Amino acid sequence: MLKVDDIHVYYGDSYILQGVSLEIQEGEIVALLGRNGAGKTTTMRSIIGYNPPARGTVTFCDEIISGRPVYENVTRGIGYVPEERRIFPDLTVAENLEVAILKPRSGLEPWSFERIFSTFPLLTKLRHRQGGELSGGEQQMLAVARALAGNPRLIILDEPCEGLAPVIVETLGEIIVELKKTITVLMTEQNSHFALAIADRAYVIDKGRVHYSGSSQELKENEEIKNRYLAV
Repeated sequence: MLKVDDIHVYYGDSYILQGVSLEIQEGEIVALLGRNGAGKTTTMRSIIGYNPPARGTVTFCDEIISGRPVYENVTRGIGYVPEERRIFPDLTVAENLEVAILKPRSGLEPWSFERIFSTFPLLTKLRHRQGGELSGGEQQMLAVARALAGNPRLIILDEPCEGLAPVIVETLGEIIVELKKTITVLMTEQNSHFALAIADRAYVIDKGRVHYSGSSQELKENEEIKNRYLAV
Protein backbone atom coordinates (compact mmCIF):
# COMPACT_ATOMS: atom_id res chain seq x y z
CA MET A 1 0.00 0.00 0.00
CA LEU A 2 2.80 2.43 0.87
CA LYS A 3 6.43 2.42 -0.24
CA VAL A 4 8.98 4.97 0.90
CA ASP A 5 12.06 4.61 -1.28
CA ASP A 6 15.37 6.22 -0.26
CA ILE A 7 14.00 9.63 0.78
CA HIS A 8 16.33 12.45 1.78
CA VAL A 9 14.98 15.48 3.65
CA TYR A 10 16.67 18.70 4.72
CA TYR A 11 15.64 21.47 7.10
CA GLY A 12 17.70 24.36 5.80
CA ASP A 13 21.30 23.16 6.05
CA SER A 14 20.39 20.28 8.38
CA TYR A 15 20.39 16.83 6.74
CA ILE A 16 17.53 15.12 8.60
CA LEU A 17 16.55 11.99 6.66
CA GLN A 18 19.47 10.27 4.99
CA GLY A 19 17.96 7.66 2.71
CA VAL A 20 14.94 6.28 4.62
CA SER A 21 13.08 3.35 3.04
CA LEU A 22 10.12 1.37 4.34
CA GLU A 23 7.12 -0.56 3.05
CA ILE A 24 3.65 -1.22 4.40
CA GLN A 25 1.32 -3.90 3.11
CA GLU A 26 -2.44 -3.55 3.20
CA GLY A 27 -3.91 -4.67 6.54
CA GLU A 28 -0.75 -4.20 8.59
CA ILE A 29 0.10 -2.15 11.65
CA VAL A 30 3.68 -0.95 11.22
CA ALA A 31 5.60 0.99 13.86
CA LEU A 32 8.48 3.39 13.27
CA LEU A 33 10.49 3.53 16.49
CA GLY A 34 13.40 5.61 17.73
CA ARG A 35 14.51 8.15 20.28
CA ASN A 36 13.47 11.80 20.20
CA GLY A 37 15.13 13.53 17.28
CA ALA A 38 15.76 10.30 15.37
CA GLY A 39 13.65 11.41 12.37
CA LYS A 40 10.31 9.72 13.05
CA THR A 41 8.09 12.79 12.74
CA THR A 42 10.01 14.10 9.73
CA THR A 43 9.39 10.77 8.00
CA MET A 44 5.66 11.04 8.65
CA ARG A 45 5.55 14.67 7.51
CA SER A 46 7.43 13.74 4.35
CA ILE A 47 4.96 10.97 3.53
CA ILE A 48 1.88 13.16 3.95
CA GLY A 49 3.46 16.09 2.12
CA TYR A 50 4.49 18.71 4.67
CA ASN A 51 8.21 18.15 4.05
CA PRO A 52 8.61 16.71 0.54
CA PRO A 53 11.83 14.76 0.03
CA ALA A 54 14.66 16.39 -1.87
CA ARG A 55 15.44 12.94 -3.27
CA GLY A 56 13.61 9.64 -3.28
CA THR A 57 9.95 8.79 -3.76
CA VAL A 58 6.83 8.00 -1.78
CA THR A 59 4.35 5.69 -3.50
CA PHE A 60 0.80 5.12 -2.25
CA CYS A 61 -1.47 2.53 -3.90
CA ASP A 62 0.93 2.30 -6.89
CA GLU A 63 0.92 6.07 -7.44
CA ILE A 64 3.87 8.36 -6.70
CA ILE A 65 2.67 11.05 -4.29
CA SER A 66 5.93 12.64 -3.14
CA GLY A 67 5.90 16.36 -3.85
CA ARG A 68 2.11 16.59 -3.90
CA PRO A 69 0.32 18.90 -1.45
CA VAL A 70 -1.10 17.50 1.77
CA TYR A 71 -4.74 17.98 0.79
CA GLU A 72 -4.27 15.85 -2.35
CA ASN A 73 -2.73 13.01 -0.37
CA VAL A 74 -5.55 13.16 2.18
CA THR A 75 -8.12 13.15 -0.62
CA ARG A 76 -6.43 10.07 -2.11
CA GLY A 77 -6.92 8.18 1.14
CA ILE A 78 -4.25 8.97 3.74
CA GLY A 79 -5.41 10.06 7.19
CA TYR A 80 -2.90 11.92 9.34
CA VAL A 81 -2.92 12.49 13.11
CA PRO A 82 -0.07 14.86 13.99
CA GLU A 83 1.80 14.75 17.26
CA GLU A 84 0.28 18.10 18.26
CA ARG A 85 -3.29 16.84 17.49
CA ARG A 86 -4.28 20.26 16.11
CA ILE A 87 -7.99 20.02 16.74
CA PHE A 88 -10.00 23.22 16.37
CA PRO A 89 -10.44 24.55 19.92
CA ASP A 90 -13.44 26.79 19.13
CA LEU A 91 -15.39 24.08 17.31
CA THR A 92 -17.41 21.40 19.03
CA VAL A 93 -16.47 17.73 18.79
CA ALA A 94 -19.17 17.22 16.15
CA GLU A 95 -18.00 20.25 14.17
CA ASN A 96 -14.38 19.05 14.28
CA LEU A 97 -15.61 15.85 12.64
CA GLU A 98 -17.85 17.59 10.12
CA VAL A 99 -15.05 19.66 8.61
CA ALA A 100 -13.02 16.50 7.90
CA ILE A 101 -15.68 14.44 6.13
CA LEU A 102 -14.71 13.05 2.72
CA LYS A 103 -16.66 10.69 0.50
CA PRO A 104 -16.44 6.95 1.30
CA ARG A 105 -13.86 4.78 -0.45
CA SER A 106 -14.99 2.07 -2.83
CA GLY A 107 -15.20 -1.28 -1.06
CA LEU A 108 -14.85 0.16 2.45
CA GLU A 109 -17.55 0.75 5.04
CA PRO A 110 -18.11 4.52 5.43
CA TRP A 111 -17.05 6.23 8.64
CA SER A 112 -20.42 7.74 9.49
CA PHE A 113 -21.03 9.69 12.69
CA GLU A 114 -22.77 6.62 14.07
CA ARG A 115 -19.76 4.43 13.40
CA ILE A 116 -17.31 7.00 14.76
CA PHE A 117 -19.20 7.47 18.02
CA SER A 118 -19.62 3.71 18.34
CA THR A 119 -15.83 3.30 18.01
CA PHE A 120 -15.13 6.23 20.35
CA PRO A 121 -17.89 6.08 22.99
CA LEU A 122 -15.91 8.56 25.10
CA LEU A 123 -16.75 11.24 22.51
CA THR A 124 -20.47 10.54 22.39
CA LYS A 125 -21.32 12.52 25.51
CA LEU A 126 -18.88 15.25 24.46
CA ARG A 127 -20.15 15.87 20.94
CA HIS A 128 -21.40 19.38 21.80
CA ARG A 129 -18.35 20.39 23.85
CA GLN A 130 -15.70 22.64 22.33
CA GLY A 131 -12.39 21.07 21.45
CA GLY A 132 -10.47 23.43 23.68
CA GLU A 133 -12.39 22.19 26.71
CA LEU A 134 -11.35 18.55 26.26
CA SER A 135 -8.67 16.74 28.24
CA GLY A 136 -5.51 15.53 26.50
CA GLY A 137 -6.88 12.02 26.15
CA GLU A 138 -10.21 13.27 24.79
CA GLN A 139 -8.41 15.49 22.30
CA GLN A 140 -6.32 12.55 21.10
CA MET A 141 -9.42 10.43 20.59
CA LEU A 142 -10.99 13.29 18.64
CA ALA A 143 -7.87 13.71 16.50
CA VAL A 144 -7.97 10.04 15.50
CA ALA A 145 -11.73 10.17 14.93
CA ARG A 146 -11.35 13.27 12.76
CA ALA A 147 -8.80 11.48 10.57
CA LEU A 148 -11.23 8.58 10.19
CA ALA A 149 -14.00 10.97 9.10
CA GLY A 150 -11.99 11.38 5.90
CA ASN A 151 -12.54 7.68 5.14
CA PRO A 152 -8.84 6.83 4.69
CA ARG A 153 -7.27 3.62 3.44
CA LEU A 154 -4.13 4.33 5.45
CA ILE A 155 -3.91 6.23 8.73
CA ILE A 156 -0.66 7.73 10.03
CA LEU A 157 -0.40 8.24 13.78
CA ASP A 158 2.46 10.37 15.09
CA GLU A 159 3.19 9.63 18.77
CA PRO A 160 -0.45 8.78 19.64
CA CYS A 161 0.30 7.91 23.29
CA GLU A 162 2.39 10.93 24.20
CA GLY A 163 1.27 12.48 27.50
CA LEU A 164 -1.73 10.20 27.94
CA ALA A 165 -2.81 8.38 31.10
CA PRO A 166 -2.27 4.58 31.08
CA VAL A 167 -6.00 3.84 30.92
CA ILE A 168 -6.35 6.03 27.81
CA VAL A 169 -3.29 4.40 26.25
CA GLU A 170 -4.86 0.98 26.78
CA THR A 171 -8.14 2.10 25.20
CA LEU A 172 -6.35 3.68 22.26
CA GLY A 173 -4.39 0.48 21.68
CA GLU A 174 -7.61 -1.51 21.52
CA ILE A 175 -9.04 0.95 19.01
CA ILE A 176 -5.95 0.80 16.78
CA VAL A 177 -6.05 -3.00 16.73
CA GLU A 178 -9.73 -2.84 15.79
CA LEU A 179 -8.96 -0.38 12.98
CA LYS A 180 -6.60 -2.91 11.44
CA LYS A 181 -9.61 -4.92 10.26
CA THR A 182 -10.38 -2.26 7.66
CA ILE A 183 -7.53 0.29 7.63
CA THR A 184 -3.76 0.01 7.32
CA VAL A 185 -1.86 1.77 10.13
CA LEU A 186 1.56 3.41 10.24
CA MET A 187 2.57 4.84 13.59
CA THR A 188 5.52 6.39 15.33
CA GLU A 189 5.79 5.91 19.05
CA GLN A 190 8.23 6.70 21.82
CA ASN A 191 6.59 3.99 23.92
CA SER A 192 8.13 0.96 22.24
CA HIS A 193 6.40 -1.47 24.61
CA PHE A 194 3.00 -0.19 23.50
CA ALA A 195 3.93 -0.16 19.82
CA LEU A 196 5.44 -3.65 19.75
CA ALA A 197 2.42 -5.07 21.58
CA ILE A 198 0.07 -4.11 18.71
CA ALA A 199 2.26 -3.76 15.59
CA ASP A 200 2.93 -6.54 13.10
CA ARG A 201 6.29 -5.16 12.03
CA ALA A 202 8.65 -2.41 13.10
CA TYR A 203 11.39 -0.20 11.76
CA VAL A 204 13.98 1.44 14.00
CA ILE A 205 15.36 4.81 12.94
CA ASP A 206 18.30 6.75 14.35
CA LYS A 207 19.97 9.91 13.06
CA GLY A 208 17.83 9.85 9.93
CA ARG A 209 18.63 6.29 8.90
CA VAL A 210 16.78 2.99 9.31
CA HIS A 211 18.93 0.56 11.30
CA TYR A 212 16.48 -2.31 11.75
CA SER A 213 13.36 -3.78 10.14
CA GLY A 214 11.57 -6.96 11.07
CA SER A 215 8.65 -8.42 12.94
CA SER A 216 7.65 -6.96 16.28
CA GLN A 217 8.36 -10.28 17.96
CA GLU A 218 11.89 -10.35 16.53
CA LEU A 219 12.54 -6.83 17.80
CA LYS A 220 11.20 -7.71 21.25
CA GLU A 221 13.86 -10.42 21.45
CA ASN A 222 16.70 -8.31 20.02
CA GLU A 223 18.25 -6.76 23.09
CA GLU A 224 21.21 -5.33 21.16
CA ILE A 225 19.03 -3.20 18.88
CA LYS A 226 16.75 -2.10 21.72
CA ASN A 227 19.66 -1.07 23.93
CA ARG A 228 21.49 0.71 21.12
CA TYR A 229 18.62 2.63 19.53
CA LEU A 230 15.60 2.62 21.86
CA ALA A 231 16.92 2.74 25.42
CA VAL A 232 16.77 6.19 27.03
